[in-house]
This record gives sequence, structure tokens and C-alpha cells, in this order.
Amino acid sequence: MSTTRKNMPVAGLTDGAVEIAPGVHWVGALDPHLRSFDIILKTANGTSYNSYVVRGEKGVAVIDTVKESFADTFFTRLESVARYDEITTIVLNHLEPDHSGALPELLKRAPQAKVYLSSRAQMMLKALLKPTGEKPPEYIPVTTDDEVDLGGRTLRFLHTPYLHWPDTQCTYLVEDGILFSGDIFGCHFCDARLFNDRVGDFRFSFEYYYAHIMRPFREHVLDAVALIEPLELATLCPAHGPILRHQPRDYLHRYRELATPRLFNEAKSEKTLVVFYISAYGNTRRMAEALAAGAERIEGVRVSLYDLEGGEDGIFTDLIEEADGLAFGSPTINADAVKPVWDVLSSLTTVNVKGKLGAAFGSYGWSGEAVRLIEDRLRGLKLRVPVEGLRIKLVPDAGELDACRDLGEQLARHLTGRLETRVIDMAELA
Repeated sequence: MSTTRKNMPVAGLTDGAVEIAPGVHWVGALDPHLRSFDIILKTANGTSYNSYVVRGEKGVAVIDTVKESFADTFFTRLESVARYDEITTIVLNHLEPDHSGALPELLKRAPQAKVYLSSRAQMMLKALLKPTGEKPPEYIPVTTDDEVDLGGRTLRFLHTPYLHWPDTQCTYLVEDGILFSGDIFGCHFCDARLFNDRVGDFRFSFEYYYAHIMRPFREHVLDAVALIEPLELATLCPAHGPILRHQPRDYLHRYRELATPRLFNEAKSEKTLVVFYISAYGNTRRMAEALAAGAERIEGVRVSLYDLEGGEDGIFTDLIEEADGLAFGSPTINADAVKPVWDVLSSLTTVNVKGKLGAAFGSYGWSGEAVRLIEDRLRGLKLRVPVEGLRIKLVPDAGELDACRDLGEQLARHLTGRLETRVIDMAELA
């Protein structure tokens, strides 16, 4: 995609800033031809890089910037509502390059400005600005309820980490009830009409963005929603997608719904182990059934058994998110685990699985690599894999099925903290 195409004028939008409220303007950029974001996200009609300007009696604040390749558009819009010598404050809600790309140039043009960012963003800012020999900017780490007085207008900060990087925060314009929310409540949806009561239908993009960006951090989403709910909200101004001025609280409520389990977990008082398997000739299935039976020997563990041949990986997401332990069974075919297992494992990037218990097992004919490959992937996803996986050649006999039951029992003991204490016979060591 050429730079020329990226910076082509967008129909229906002038080169100037767009007013959100008196003295508050959008100075961002539109990228309508983008079709994938960070490689993994599809963007059917592009995205926007939203930056905002707030004018007070004492000075002007710039909240986030834009992707570097759109810096010229950003500066043109910024210059339509403010002089560089008026800028006293630069707020960085998030330092990802699509929000901070124009920052180095902005600091050259407004060197007097103080930079406000979360404490976790400090090291990232140093890496972003790299030593250049010029005087580094004055930056001030902030957290919840810290404020900046612009003169008649107050910026108040909210600490909202891991939405979706450790550095993320929100900035609230107190007098106007406007929340500059960073990536929260955003989506990849490009429409020159900008405001949610004027743009096309972006509901799919909103929920797709949540599912792929925010869902792995749903506990942090609920913490952020709890911080934001008490605020007077006239407008939500995210870093991507439409500005939410019509019924902004509806989007807040939707985030709470999306981050909250939809059904009561009947096993809430128990530890849960989910066993996924796929079997070519029934041998891995027999192992899975024996493993499940062994785990059920331990009180306080509820086991669920799923044949991946009968489901799609997407339908298991909620189940995986709620589970305490995950066991995957696969035969080895062509020196690898089979595709349905990899499809489920790939889907785990959108779920918070860090610290969950993981295990692997499977039948094989020749080499049996599947179990080790699955274990490596589980460790890469930050699951705990405390018990060595079990491989059985071809048809499991009675003794090997007993080993499967023992594996299930060991996993259940790890889940409940009821590990058997090993008694060492000192006489044997003599």
C-alpha cells in the first residue's frame, strides 16, 4: 500500500479539526484502505487514529497523536485550532505506535509541553524517543485522580492498565463529561462522519475489537468499568473508531456485559478440568475417557469431556476461559498434532489462560511427537504443565488405561492442592 494512497483526502472530511464541544476538537487521521491491523485483526473498512485537543484558559492539551505515516494530516488539523507555543500539556493514554507515532515531531514543535503518562509507560517513552542529543521532554507519571489544570478545564486521570497494554490509562475532562478512553470502547471502523449517531453500522466492529483486543483482560475491563461508571458521561472519545456522543453509557454497559460470564457456573464451588480430544481410531478417545475418570476420583473436581471432531474452536472460548485446567489429547499424524487441536490452541490468544493447569496426551503409531508439541505450546501460552504428558503406542491396554486414570488423578490433585506427600525411606538411601 503506497504512502500516497494512505494520505489521499477522505470524502466528506475537511483538512481542519472537528469540534466535539466548545474548545474540544478531534485532530486525528482516517485510514480507510487498511485491511489488517497488527497482522492479526481484519479491518473491513479501515480504521481511524483519533487524537484530541482541549483548550483551557491557561493552555492547550493534546491527547494522543497518530500513526507516524499520518503525521502531516495530524499537524494540519492541529494547526487549525492551536499554535504550538500554546501547547502546555501532552497526554499519552497509550504508547503503541499508532497513537504515539507523531509524538517525537510534536515535541520538537512544542518543546515546552509537559508529557503526562502512566507510571508503567515511562520506560516505553524512553525507548520511543531514543537518545538524540536534544533535551528530553519533561514527563510526569500520573495515576487515578491526579489532575492537570488547564484553566477552567480539568483533566483527571484514571489508571486502567492492561487495556490492552500495561501502560494504558484514560483521561477525563471533568467540566464537560468527556472521557478520552484510549483503546477502551474503540474499534477499527473508518467513517468520515466521525460520530456514532452519524456513521454507518459499526456494531460488528465494536464487538470484534473487544473480542480480539480486550477479552483476554476481562478482569481489568471490569475494574476499568467500575472506575468509569460513577462519572458524568456526555461523550466517550476512544483512540480508534467513532466518537460516542449518543447514549455513551450504552457502550459502557455493553463492556460490562461482555466481560461478565453469561451464565451461572454450576461448578463455581469446584475446580474444573476440561478434557479436549480428537481420535482417529478411538485410541486417544479411550485415553481421554480414562483420564477423566481418574480426575473424578478426587473430590472437588468437575470434569468436562469434549470431542473436537464434534465442535468448532470458537464455541469453546467461554468454556476455556472459565476452566481451571485444560488437557488436550491428539494422535500423532505426520509427526504433528492434528489441525483441530491447533485451531483450539490458536484461539487461546484471545482468552486469559495464564496460570491455568495444562496437560497433553495421545496415542501414536510411529514417533509420537504430538504430546511434546502440545506441551510446548501450552507453556508458551503461560499455562502450568506440572505433569509429564502421556504417550501410548496404538491401542492402550488395561495397564496403560490405568496410567491414564493416574494422570487424571494427578491433574486433579494439582488443581485442588491435594498433592500426595512422598515418603522417603532413608534406609533405601543408606
